[in-house]
Amino acid sequence: MSNDVFGFVKTSIDAHTMGIYTMANLLRDCGYKVIIANNEIGEAVENLNKINNYSLFRHWIDSNNINRIGFSYRMDPADGYDYFMTIYELLRSDNMLAEQGGPIKELSFAGLPDACRLVSKKTNNRILVFPGNEPPVVSLRMYGVPENMLPKSLVSDNYYDKMRWDFSKKLIEREYWRLEPIQDHYGYEECGKDNDSYIARLNYAYRKHSLPIIRTHSGPYSENREEALKEYNSWCKDLAASKLLDVLSIGSSQLTQSNFGESWEGKSNGGGVPVNSEIEYQAIRHNAKPMLVRTYSGTKDVLRLAQIHERTLNICWHALSFWWFDELDGRGKNTLLENLKEHFDTVRYIAATGKPIEPNVPHHFAFRGADDVTYIVSGVLAAKAIKQMGVRHLILQNMLNTPKYTWGVQDLAKGRVLIKMVRELEDSSFKVSLQTRGGLDYFSTDMDEAKIQLASVTCMMDDLEPDNDNSPEIIHVVNYSEAVRLATPPIIKDSIKITLNALHSYRLARRKGLVPNMKYDNDVQCRYDKLLYDVREAIKLLESNIPNLYSPEGFERVFKEGFLAVPYLMDQHGKWPKARMWKTALKNGGVCVVDDDGKVISTEDRYHYIIDHMER
Repeated sequence: MSNDVFGFVKTSIDAHTMGIYTMANLLRDCGYKVIIANNEIGEAVENLNKINNYSLFRHWIDSNNINRIGFSYRMDPADGYDYFMTIYELLRSDNMLAEQGGPIKELSFAGLPDACRLVSKKTNNRILVFPGNEPPVVSLRMYGVPENMLPKSLVSDNYYDKMRWDFSKKLIEREYWRLEPIQDHYGYEECGKDNDSYIARLNYAYRKHSLPIIRTHSGPYSENREEALKEYNSWCKDLAASKLLDVLSIGSSQLTQSNFGESWEGKSNGGGVPVNSEIEYQAIRHNAKPMLVRTYSGTKDVLRLAQIHERTLNICWHALSFWWFDELDGRGKNTLLENLKEHFDTVRYIAATGKPIEPNVPHHFAFRGADDVTYIVSGVLAAKAIKQMGVRHLILQNMLNTPKYTWGVQDLAKGRVLIKMVRELEDSSFKVSLQTRGGLDYFSTDMDEAKIQLASVTCMMDDLEPDNDNSPEIIHVVNYSEAVRLATPPIIKDSIKITLNALHSYRLARRKGLVPNMKYDNDVQCRYDKLLYDVREAIKLLESNIPNLYSPEGFERVFKEGFLAVPYLMDQHGKWPKARMWKTALKNGGVCVVDDDGKVISTEDRYHYIIDHMER
């Protein structure tokens, strides 16, 4: 079986890539070869009945010797079913399946539960389906991976993760979270007015001793753009009336980010709130009051979109992706250098507005298989650049459970190092707010399990700085339904209540000695010390060897030379071979760079190798 070649494919309009990367990483760790289809193939499977498109898809299979195909689609179940069944029927008609004497010995489908049920029914359960609630080791077993090839770290228990799960399971079963009172951060003078701001709300919550500020990201989906906007505006009013939510994060559509203000005729929009005019943004802002509002930046014209967000939304903070949402991930048309130049120009503009910036960076490296040091280093580089350009407040996002098979003790160590390195930048003119969240690929499709997971990851958020009741300053609540369906206001409100109840209950349990104080955990401390040393050395080497490091050209070179390891980057044109050359693997609950034999390569050795072989 180790000679099998897996080919994973998704449509280009589906931006949900975590499942594919996670599965590819796991299978590669087990010794399998995995090919991830590029955007050209993704576009072809959107309309596979076109002769040229099927020929392209068939060539991808043949040229890579693929004999096990996995298709992923985690948006509309009916669309996912249609896409997959088209693939299945065309392969059958072309005699490509093993039962017909062809090369394809297995087809699998990863999608929402409803789509999986449709596929299973139509194919009489001949297709392996992944609705999303499978633990990583179960997924591998479903693919038939022998026990002796499974990564040891996946089949062993971790005491910290088990403790949080047991604590959270009891909390959810008792349902006391339903009685969780609102924090009500709407009582300060500027609230809901034109001069309202994140800083004003933060200071009010500090005085009230009622942090964290709560943010959630949401939006309905409909093929009818006007209906989607109408529904979203009704959501805004509902959520504002609940007084549970501080920051409304608009789940904007791909076209909103890539083609704002343009004609969308003939373009696929995918999911998300389809905002396409300043008037539509203004309506959302009006209906969301007194909540604060934020949204994604653009994938082009980043500065222009930031200016639009300022005047239409009074955006509470800006989120910038620096290396991402461009040619690297297919989310935009900008080259990497063009994207970085636009981002640096936009940071300077935002600095003049006085608004905070959230560097939406480290987890995007993790999505592409980055090691834990790369995760931290990318965040530190972005924070230092932002401070150098005059921004006075930074929102530090730390996405936990990414990848989802990371051990909690490693997540604590990784998060604490990132927090320490960025908080060290604080002074009288630069402040940092920690924003934590659960991982995109973490939550189960079983709703009861997902509620427990939401409570469990909230406990870990509090363990990042366990002696600081003002940390985290912000929690981005990932709604418990998101592995299955978009979260509606009732689900959003319940998710916020679960989060707050878990946070308060866990803090009380720690004070009573009912759960361990993870500040003093030896395992976490050892991991922390090693990561901190590696990151400090990495930053020193970069600052000594990359001219004008904190610039678009410097950031491009850091990526181009391979300092930021992204082995699962979909580099369809072969532009970034050095970034992709490093292998990573799960080791002792964390992600490390390894050689061909699976032995860990130290960060210092790796960086010195790169420096010795850099273009001069």
